[in-house]
Amino acid sequence: MAEVEVVQLLVSADHRFAGRPADGPAPGPADERVTQVRVRRGLGLVGDRYFGRAAHRDAAVTIMSEENLPTAVDPDVDLRATRRNILLRGVDIDAFVGAVITLDSGCGPVTFRVNRPARPCAWMDVTVGPGAQRALRGRGGVRCTPESDGVLGLGRAVFRVVQAHQ
Repeated sequence: MAEVEVVQLLVSADHRFAGRPADGPAPGPADERVTQVRVRRGLGLVGDRYFGRAAHRDAAVTIMSEENLPTAVDPDVDLRATRRNILLRGVDIDAFVGAVITLDSGCGPVTFRVNRPARPCAWMDVTVGPGAQRALRGRGGVRCTPESDGVLGLGRAVFRVVQAHQ
């Protein structure tokens, strides 16, 4: 068990990074960050572009560590550029692939199965800056399946490993 901080949450109704990165992202709201998210078991984050999509069930939620943001490329980088859903401070989430974890930001624990790395794509060099894709290799966060319903909010949270790597 460790105390962490949920720094940012992002719920995007639209898939904005499709096609060629040279063409730029599709239009959308300037800021899709939220203060709270509702998580649904096996489905993802309510309102997010991957919610309930069969092809994304094992990758419906992405979590990233703030410490791994490519701040050398862009000191102001955040979830709007990386398109991950949950940004945590205080834990190297990339080290937990294969584990089952919980996050509790005060509304009860929410369980996630950490399935695989969220590999950075060429879009990172467009949205963050040149060199971001390389800087995020092995540090781009993780793709998860929610294994319980719940609510996550910004601020202090308890991070717990329920089941170690398999």
